[in-house]
Amino acid sequence: MRYDWLDAYLMSKKGVTKDFKAEWNWIRYQIGDKLFTALCLDSNDNPKYITMKLEPADGALLREQYKDILPGYYMNKMHWNSVRPDGDVPDEVLKEMLDASYALVLNGFSKKKQSEILG
Repeated sequence: MRYDWLDAYLMSKKGVTKDFKAEWNWIRYQIGDKLFTALCLDSNDNPKYITMKLEPADGALLREQYKDILPGYYMNKMHWNSVRPDGDVPDEVLKEMLDASYALVLNGFSKKKQSEILG
């Protein structure tokens, strides 16, 4: 995977936890109890997709611009998008997508819960 910074970048965000969902073979990044990004692994435990939640219009636009951004792997294709981990999506674009996913999920919580998460 060319995005070797991914885990450190996601874990540096306030309130983020990570776990491994063995049934899916996914490393999940969550805020509170809500998923915002997943590293989907193949049967050999190699990264297959990086999946994140985006506003539908933003996801559609990015999929038009980059061949390595696809509708969400095993997720709702309207709200989730997947990036091939060895593709040609620039680091800065992927970081923007991850930031947008984090913000989208965080903003779905009440103001009180957001305050608790952000410490």
